[in-house]
Amino acid sequence: MTTLQQRLRAALPVAIKARDKPAVSALRSALAAIENAAAVPHRDGEFGLATVGLGSTEVARRDQDETEIVRIVRAEIADRLAAADEYERLNRAEPAEQKRVEARALQAHLD
Repeated sequence: MTTLQQRLRAALPVAIKARDKPAVSALRSALAAIENAAAVPHRDGEFGLATVGLGSTEVARRDQDETEIVRIVRAEIADRLAAADEYERLNRAEPAEQKRVEARALQAHLD
């Protein structure tokens, strides 16, 4: 069984080849959000000074479980739907529909 992150990564080149701009945008954004969540916060050196030296700031990324990745993708979907609602409120139907299409592109990988 493949993970959600693997499914999103596999869907990206397919969307690119299909020239599906909303799906490409949504998939890239979701994958970036997943990667950003795996980043370990930077700790300053002693006394708040910058750390010096080759590789001194490199640390392994956090491991993420499937529930965390699903939560991140659901948040990405919710953000798009909230943006669509805001566009609708401003009488901007085209960008609102764009955000809804992006949300559906992500939702398809959760089902």
